[in-house]
Amino acid sequence: MFPFGTELRCCALHWLAETDCAAKSAGVQAMSQAWRAGRMILDCGAVLLAETPIPGRPARPELVPPLQVRSRSMRTEEGRAALIHALAHIEFNAINLALDAIWRFPGMPEAFYADWLQVAGEEAYHFWLLASHLQALGFAYGDFPAHNSLWDMAEKTQADILARIALVPRTMEARGLDAAPPVRNKLAQAGDRAAAEILDIILRDEIGHVAIGNRWYGWLCEQRGLDPIATYARLASEFKAPVMRGPFNMEARRAAGFTDDELALME
Repeated sequence: MFPFGTELRCCALHWLAETDCAAKSAGVQAMSQAWRAGRMILDCGAVLLAETPIPGRPARPELVPPLQVRSRSMRTEEGRAALIHALAHIEFNAINLALDAIWRFPGMPEAFYADWLQVAGEEAYHFWLLASHLQALGFAYGDFPAHNSLWDMAEKTQADILARIALVPRTMEARGLDAAPPVRNKLAQAGDRAAAEILDIILRDEIGHVAIGNRWYGWLCEQRGLDPIATYARLASEFKAPVMRGPFNMEARRAAGFTDDELALME
């Protein structure tokens, strides 16, 4: 089933380098199922090297600066497809981000790798849902330009696991908790109930993903004797993280493990 081996972190690196998005999505879901069935092993301490370019991605979509990704009217099917495409691109990047956390950072507890494998599997499922819905609308992933902000932050934080966890799941991906409800409502109002239901699934799962980020951020700060709030402010400044602007989905953020002190600073 896995001609490249059954060690979890090596498998994560293999699927991270995969360029075919359908194969990546299916492979990650199969890997997640194999791990849960006890058919994989884990070497937490191995230092791995990527021998092919990462992340693997298809030739399309064309990647452009964020400001060049123009919005389209929800009154047209193409406009709705462009929005679904943008969401699918976020989920594709999220698969890669979770896989990258698994292979790149050795020496963490086994639960860390199991958590990010769960995230990778769920993100792969989200991508499949959105890509399938895009096909039902007569389009395909790759038909519209996209930007690469999520992976750009991953590259900036590749040398520091604390910065990675602080600024990718807890910052970039947590913005999805704020954005999902209005996007879901916009799609529902446009008559795309199927897309709205997919967004309900994604929001439910993303709360859990951000909670995983919060849990490991807290663990890392405790291990290093750092104050979580002061450390976050320092990392956000050092790595030039996007400034967080409301409105915030406080209910979802609280469910995802943001503390009252953190939420008060947002307000």
